[in-house]
Amino acid sequence: MIPASFQIRDLTIRPAAVLAPMAGVTDTLFRRVIRGLGGCGLLMTEFTSSEGVTRSAQKTLRYLFFQEDEHPITAQLFGANPAVMADAAKMVEDLGFDAVDINLGCPAKKVVKCGGSGLLRDLPLLENIFRSVRAAVKIPLTIKLRAGWDENSIVAVEVATLAESVGVEGIAVHPRTRTQGYSGAADWSIIAAVKQAVKIPVIGNGDINTPEDAARMVRETRCDAVMIGRAAATNPWIFAQMAQYASTGRYDTPSDADRHRLLSGYYREIKAANQPDSIGKMKQFACWFTHGVGNGSELRQKVHAAKTPSEVLESVERFFESRAAAGAGRSAVADNNAPEELRAARNEDLAHGPSQHARVETAVGT
Repeated sequence: MIPASFQIRDLTIRPAAVLAPMAGVTDTLFRRVIRGLGGCGLLMTEFTSSEGVTRSAQKTLRYLFFQEDEHPITAQLFGANPAVMADAAKMVEDLGFDAVDINLGCPAKKVVKCGGSGLLRDLPLLENIFRSVRAAVKIPLTIKLRAGWDENSIVAVEVATLAESVGVEGIAVHPRTRTQGYSGAADWSIIAAVKQAVKIPVIGNGDINTPEDAARMVRETRCDAVMIGRAAATNPWIFAQMAQYASTGRYDTPSDADRHRLLSGYYREIKAANQPDSIGKMKQFACWFTHGVGNGSELRQKVHAAKTPSEVLESVERFFESRAAAGAGRSAVADNNAPEELRAARNEDLAHGPSQHARVETAVGT
């Protein structure tokens, strides 16, 4: 089963479940939804540009806003300049984050030129970044990496041992290569190999869609914790389900009423935040979340047709009211009427935007 907790130096994370950083998704509003549902031990920010942080760019710094009830929380940075990464990490520490993470996984073309998975091709530069950031901060330092650039350069174990040798204190492994993106199956054996190679905590990530998947990953890889990304956007209850499964061997699935409350409440928070990308964020979330809702395609169409956040909220209210009136109270997660649609949702690259309708202009992450 999923471990009850794990340690990154003096930082206790309980339970051993981590929300993956996803650009355009894991802002403070979404993180607090996850925290409120329970079962997630560690939150992570959207993947954030170190250059933007050190320039104090207003848009970039917005990604680092968090509330006190989000602790423990990690800020994830990307970049390729050791000095700039160090300065940005120090700013993260000064903002009160519990840890700082270096992104070595983003496969987006515009990111690999200045960090992300592109750094997996330059281990000497990577070592300089690790050393510079480690020297700059006192809080725990972690990394999130892919298996390698392509199938001919699987460097996860090499990077992990290098990171441990210079003071990195935790490693999250997404066992796909940069060229794979999010296609194909995640090779969990790479997570197991990293776990065998280092003594610091290893967090497994990739292809966890159910509590059973999480338990199987821990069993097969011996990882210290699991990290959930895309599945949390289609099913925000997954962390709570994992915790329930770990303690009882079973878990509840949300009803239509549960989904109505969560979607309506989350959208109201987005509307109240009054950010420039509010309508885009609502449409983006609808692309994923409604794949678990019976007749979700109808709701997606209504949301995408809306022109304002208020219209989105009205569409959500009318949709669920009509379903309740029709007596459609079955479990949303167990809805098997559109399995191909649900599989498509899980295969979308949530870190970089799932569709042209829901494109949100933010930094991109893993």
